[in-house]
Amino acid sequence: MTPTRMSRLESAVRIVLEYYKAFNLHDIAGMMRLMSEDCVFEYSKPAPDGAKYSGKETVTKFWQDFFRESPHGQVKIEDVFGMGFRCVVRWQYHWMDADGKNSYVRGVDIFQVKGGTICEKLSYMKG
Repeated sequence: MTPTRMSRLESAVRIVLEYYKAFNLHDIAGMMRLMSEDCVFEYSKPAPDGAKYSGKETVTKFWQDFFRESPHGQVKIEDVFGMGFRCVVRWQYHWMDADGKNSYVRGVDIFQVKGGTICEKLSYMKG
């Protein structure tokens, strides 16, 4: 693998890991600093195709609503790997419901990173 290709791969994985660190802090500003102005986010719900959000402002609003509804949510990364401008993350999302019961789901996010920012995040979830 050429040094340029390796550095792109390492950079994409590093950026995505920074994104999840901000996510687990519920630091929306930190998450959005890592996303491009024209970013696209495809959420896993509603089935079967999920909802698509385009642009930084719209994606920011999604995360504000999401964390308001899930104030204890945390992602645990199971695996992460990169391929050029793409990065794939297998994860568990843990939350506490209104009755105080802990739950989790498993899923995969596929990221595309260009120019040092995330331009696409596609989410897929089991269950």
